[in-house]
Amino acid sequence: MIGSKIEVTGLDLFYGDFQALKNINMSIAQHDVTALIGPSGCGKSTFIRILNRMNDLIPSCRITGDVLLDGQDIYGAMDVTELRSRVGMVFQKPNPFNMTVFDNVAYGKRMQGVKDKGKLADIVENSLIKAALWNEVRDRLKKPAQALSGGQQQRLCIARSIAMEPEVILMDEPTSALDPIATGRIEELIGNLKKEYTIVIVTHAMHQASRVSNMTGFFLLGDLIEYNNTREVFTNPKDKRTEDYISGRFG
Repeated sequence: MIGSKIEVTGLDLFYGDFQALKNINMSIAQHDVTALIGPSGCGKSTFIRILNRMNDLIPSCRITGDVLLDGQDIYGAMDVTELRSRVGMVFQKPNPFNMTVFDNVAYGKRMQGVKDKGKLADIVENSLIKAALWNEVRDRLKKPAQALSGGQQQRLCIARSIAMEPEVILMDEPTSALDPIATGRIEELIGNLKKEYTIVIVTHAMHQASRVSNMTGFFLLGDLIEYNNTREVFTNPKDKRTEDYISGRFG
């Protein structure tokens, strides 16, 4: 599709002889929030990890089809390190590094060779502001990241991703380990971040998908059953399996 940020065409993924994803076709527009829903084991997390080649770490994994980022084949000549700086990842469980709040956010840029203390300080501050965390940690930058609450740690991980100046942020069930207040803050944050980033979020929570996303894809047993405007998916699903899932008949 013209104007899409990510274009997935005819994608199949195998673990050995087992086919985990089957002929996936999906266009993800720039600055959209795309939610992926479906029961456990349906292929959502497997799919999201394709978008920054996390599945490369699994020896038995084999992928066919095309995945284009701004028209470039991410499984072609694109450098994996470059890809992962352009496509950031936030995981289900907050995973701050065993270092200070400041060093967590600065880590990636330091690995890229940025040494200037003033520049690093600006990157850290701007990233924490964008992650809606600066006001809570500005006086605790030299404290261990593990001292933060779970919700703060997850926003710190988002700030760590933002510091790399990505174009796309992948979120794999980012609020499943958080309480309702922290979850609300992350959802509000997603609404603000989509002004600058393209976001793909895996979620088990139907209400979360309906609140935060522009587009929703429903996965079932490795198939993308339905992919459409979120309002349409939730109010007028085209496939009975989608309707059964979102109405709680299974999953």
